[in-house]
Amino acid sequence: MAQFGHRMREFDNPDKSRRQQSSDLYEVNARVRLKRFFEENNASVFFSRQLEVQNEDKCYHWITNRAIHYLEAEGVIRYRKCTLSTGTSMTLLWHKGYRYHQRSAKLLTNLVEEYSTPAMGEALGERSELLVLEAFARNQFVMYGRNVRKYSGRIWTETRQDLDFIFARDGIVYGVEVKNALPYMDIGELKDKIRLCQHLGIRPLFVVRMMPTDWINEIYKLGGFTLVLKYQLYPLIQGGLAKRVANELGLPVDTPKRIEDETMRRFLRWHEKSVNLEMNSQ
Repeated sequence: MAQFGHRMREFDNPDKSRRQQSSDLYEVNARVRLKRFFEENNASVFFSRQLEVQNEDKCYHWITNRAIHYLEAEGVIRYRKCTLSTGTSMTLLWHKGYRYHQRSAKLLTNLVEEYSTPAMGEALGERSELLVLEAFARNQFVMYGRNVRKYSGRIWTETRQDLDFIFARDGIVYGVEVKNALPYMDIGELKDKIRLCQHLGIRPLFVVRMMPTDWINEIYKLGGFTLVLKYQLYPLIQGGLAKRVANELGLPVDTPKRIEDETMRRFLRWHEKSVNLEMNSQ
């Protein structure tokens, strides 16, 4: 655990010139790709989060978002902001030539409203935590706490935050945070959870649908791990809704009965390497 403390600055002080050049190139490519996309789908309505997720294999969400704003300013696409019943806002997008977009916009908004309710959000959180709990128990990890902010006599009091789980195996203890959402985890919360783990003297482990590679690398340098699931995990009872979201919106959602063994093996291989390194360093 000695490698932890000093590396937190990497999240705030990256090599800005190198990353800016790379970001600019990705943004130019995103503009070209999105312009072509809207020209090929000129009789459909989309929303910004949907396009960010659909393009995440090619660039980070915020780069897609900047490219969208560029195309809006250039007049290539039109947009309208609307407020969902939950109070959150959504930006609708369509090709400038799509004159009669209102019906498509209404259908899209209705579907987003359906999966954005507070009850659905709570169900998504509960489902993902249960799947994670089962997956770690299946692989002989011992749970030392759930919704917890203390371990081995140490208590986190700097904020009111806690960890979803604390698991341990082979002498290594992990503070686990589970995020079953389409957008990335908030960077401020990410850093707070890392500091929480540092304070408790345990390794951070994030189980998320998706996370930027740069963040994953920094977590790795801090001695932690990120298990990317790629799919948002719906409760089995919401299978019909999940299919509609996947088919109509092209979003990565699924209703698995458990986290697959191969997915867990990605973490277990890293865990075993960490165990070997700790044994060799003693």
